[in-house]
Amino acid sequence: MARVSIKDVAARAGVSLGTVSNVLNRPTAVRAATRARVELAIAELGFVPNASARQLAAGRSRTIAYLVLDATNPFFTDVARGIEEVAKAEGLALFICNSDQDADREDQYLEQLTELRARGVLITAMDYANPRLQRLRDTGVPVVLVDRAPEQSSSEWCTVGVDDVAGGELAITHLVEAGHTRLAFVGGPADIPQVHDRHVGAAAATAAAGLPEKALTQIRTSGLTIAEGRRAGERLLGLPRRNRPTGVFCANDLLALGLLQHLTQHGIAVPDDIALVGYDDIEFASAAAVPLTSVSQPRHLLGSTAARLLADEAERGSQHQHQHVVFPPELVARASTAVTARARHA
Repeated sequence: MARVSIKDVAARAGVSLGTVSNVLNRPTAVRAATRARVELAIAELGFVPNASARQLAAGRSRTIAYLVLDATNPFFTDVARGIEEVAKAEGLALFICNSDQDADREDQYLEQLTELRARGVLITAMDYANPRLQRLRDTGVPVVLVDRAPEQSSSEWCTVGVDDVAGGELAITHLVEAGHTRLAFVGGPADIPQVHDRHVGAAAATAAAGLPEKALTQIRTSGLTIAEGRRAGERLLGLPRRNRPTGVFCANDLLALGLLQHLTQHGIAVPDDIALVGYDDIEFASAAAVPLTSVSQPRHLLGSTAARLLADEAERGSQHQHQHVVFPPELVARASTAVTARARHA
């Protein structure tokens, strides 16, 4: 069956090719009666516009991409929803690319996005100094860095993030105020900027509380997953009881949930034996068997703000002013750090 063309639609509606084009691209520029006639012809013929051809003719893609660190993490799902909301309002299509915390995979996606010449790219990166990221930017594709460490911001990029150093400070300060002096930070890889900053904040809060550096044990993980949280639990319980931390801060909620699962399976009571703080405040945090105290980020707002900055740069080009938006984190206290009667008398 031959593909219906725009010429066929024009002939059926009795209008010019330009009028059909206007109905497809600028419908408000066409009189209502004429627009209705063209839309009826489109419906009768089953015409499907060729988006790629239209974008090529216009010289501009209507597709944006979000290169995400871990698509299985609900935090990034919520960020993507914020991006999608703005993309829909702007008439843009959104592609999600998952690096899966793999630097090589991130490189491959950046190469592909450079070739595709997307209208814009948002990224939560493994390495913000990656030369491929700069190469993408040099081709004229607008790039917004999402969940970006604020102290590393550059005037060449728009960035949207949360003060993760402050978030780490919030978590450890909360544990210290609950009476914990043997602390732990669980997270990795350390070269992920967010993990690094959360650990920096945790160390700063430990020092500010007058505790020695060794009071904060670091348990490194190879990823930010539930499975890695369980493995961290094995290492934590492998420490001598007299030295075992009683207050643990995890770099994200998935780690904390895996750790909580391991502790519970081995008869360790949370929070009586070990108090636990996560990061991100994903929906599952409040729904855990022991509701999880977590440092909250405005996930949806991160996404929508980043998408608006991207759309503005794509539209205004050199007239666009780069912005660095930093949201403050908030600690949401739940049962996993509550001071119980048993803990007070331990």
